[in-house]
Amino acid sequence: MTDCPTTKDEIRRAAAEVMGVDAGTVDDDANLIGLGMDSIRMMRLAGGWRRAGAAVTFRELAEDPTVTRWHALLTGGRPVVAEPVVSAGPVDATAPFDLTPVQRAYWIGRQEGMALGGVGCHAYLELDGTDIEPDRLERAVRRVLERHEMLRARFTDEGRQLIQDKSPWPGLTVHDLTDTEAEALRSRLSHRVLDVAAGEVFDVQLSRLPEGRTRVHVNIDLLVADVASIELVLTDLARAYRDPEELPAAPAYGFAQYLQDYRAWCGDPGTPGSPAAVARDFWRAKLPELPSPGPKLPLAVPPTTVTAPRFSRRTVEIDPTTWDRITQRAREHAVTPATVLATAYAEVLGAWSEEPRFLLNVPLFDRQPLDPAVGELVADFTNLVLLAVDLTEPLPFADRARTVQSQLQQNASHAQYSTLNVLQDLRRAHRDRRAGAPVVFACNLNSAFVPDVAREELGEWTWMLSQTPQVWLDHQVYKVDGALVLAWDAVDELFPEGLLTEMLTAYDTLLRGLVEPTAWQTTPVIR
Repeated sequence: MTDCPTTKDEIRRAAAEVMGVDAGTVDDDANLIGLGMDSIRMMRLAGGWRRAGAAVTFRELAEDPTVTRWHALLTGGRPVVAEPVVSAGPVDATAPFDLTPVQRAYWIGRQEGMALGGVGCHAYLELDGTDIEPDRLERAVRRVLERHEMLRARFTDEGRQLIQDKSPWPGLTVHDLTDTEAEALRSRLSHRVLDVAAGEVFDVQLSRLPEGRTRVHVNIDLLVADVASIELVLTDLARAYRDPEELPAAPAYGFAQYLQDYRAWCGDPGTPGSPAAVARDFWRAKLPELPSPGPKLPLAVPPTTVTAPRFSRRTVEIDPTTWDRITQRAREHAVTPATVLATAYAEVLGAWSEEPRFLLNVPLFDRQPLDPAVGELVADFTNLVLLAVDLTEPLPFADRARTVQSQLQQNASHAQYSTLNVLQDLRRAHRDRRAGAPVVFACNLNSAFVPDVAREELGEWTWMLSQTPQVWLDHQVYKVDGALVLAWDAVDELFPEGLLTEMLTAYDTLLRGLVEPTAWQTTPVIR
């Protein structure tokens, strides 16, 4: 167990390490968000310090992120907490095990006949390079399948998951195509619904294009992988392509064990004071103030009429210099870059929404370090938190951002009670069957997503599409070579022609305007 810091210098060094800055630049009373601290890093620190015996929570760290305040929290004489017992014993790795709430929502939503259903929740991407060797690539895929057990998972008709000894992947399909034929293949593969009941959760194919060009097609069902897991898979695929012996052995700790340990760590909702009970009580207390639907955007057709949704992607890119200037402005106002994006997104949605109060769905990449091997696991660790947006009263952008940040930090601290349960409670409390959050904000600024080694070995990341059942609009954020990529994956059929392009342009304009100090002190005008 890592020792809990007891001096300001130890706290300063720990904070500097996770931020990647020189400890000498961290003043005792400086707001650490201004130096690059964010919610993910604070969660990591809080979790490590709690496992070392400190009675401190992420929420407390987020309230006043300074070395001085953290020192007071860690040395304030509160009783030291024992490291939690997170496992009730080993699991049977060969037995079926339960889905997480998010997995269950994905699994139900992929069923045919549901409004905005019949969609596999998956990520499809393409890597364009030259002279990829089919035999080497096939060996690399099989090596990755061996290493990561969730890539061999099968999902039963009863809604459980089971690890198979061998993947049903049939081997590498190789296409010899013209560029026109490649477009048709992209259309088919990007909207494919993998047969997860047969264990079809991961696929790699290869296209040979004119002039020696190659394209690697990667398709992974999000039942078995979150964003960090996709980065792990691509890293391992590239390393195995370079040298199959380069990959280490499979982790000894599996996802079934993690889920059991996580449930033990959360405790029973019926046990007062357990994390699960505290989170449930927090959300139930908030029900009267929560809006029930997502943003009421103009629609071309009712969502209930869309039974075979097809997603398309729109993107804009903010160059590294502009993004760095926006980030610096954010730090001056003690808000994180992710908060800036969430606030701007909410402002734009509100400009087109019939109602100024609505819910956003925010994925939380909730990979708890319950075992040293957790960082090596490929699995879906995603949790969801709700963000209630209230644009009734106009506010300067900086004030709105601080409100959004405070709510997101507080809500993320109570993620042990599933958002799916919160929505069920909300439907009952409001007697509103429409209660939901079909508009998503997914921010991934702390990961390369497609790592350098994958781009070096397999090709440049040139195209991607994600799909999620029962979602209208999914906003995803990535960084590529320092530039910020803002991607909107949406069901076009739902919206009037041109609407999403107009909204995305307004979002891009609002963000670029934030390089100016005055933009933070005025209420945004969305055009």
